[in-house]
Amino acid sequence: MPEVPIPDQSLADDVVALRLWRTTDIHQRLLGYADPEYQRFSLTSTEPVTEARVRDHFEREHRERMCGERLSLAIVDATDLDQVLGGCSVYDIDLDQQRAGVGYWLAPHARGRGAATRTVRLLARWAFDVLAIARLELTCAPDNIASQRVAERSGFIREGIMRSHMRSQDGRRDSMLFSLLPGELRESGRTE
Repeated sequence: MPEVPIPDQSLADDVVALRLWRTTDIHQRLLGYADPEYQRFSLTSTEPVTEARVRDHFEREHRERMCGERLSLAIVDATDLDQVLGGCSVYDIDLDQQRAGVGYWLAPHARGRGAATRTVRLLARWAFDVLAIARLELTCAPDNIASQRVAERSGFIREGIMRSHMRSQDGRRDSMLFSLLPGELRESGRTE
């Protein structure tokens, strides 16, 4: 599979912009990983979160993009491209099946302002238009109400619970499964 194309500058709105991670973002990403909400809902390993681990993630994400498997981006303030609000990705890209997943996390200072919903809408539009994805999936923990609301505000349909879906720090956890088809994307409306 060819490498995942890098989005152009249009992957932004008046609040958020999505760009490739930079080595200058290491400290901000490290802070994001240290956040208790990130650790509760997104961290699958009990390994300590260190600068070396963040650098390893950058390298792995670059390799995955080059192999056509994933595109990981920083979510930044649209007026200050150096201020990291969080991270996002289109992952598990399967162009033969026209299917992919979308994920994101936000730093504490970025929550409650609609940044996650805006990010998911931008990623979904890009995946549909550029990758020709026919089905986009979003998963989250059943108790992650904020992520469920982001999915629903973006037009995703709740399909059910996948039992023992993924590793977590406590063993395994269930995941809520949402899907979005191209004609279902809500590109405007309430984002809070």
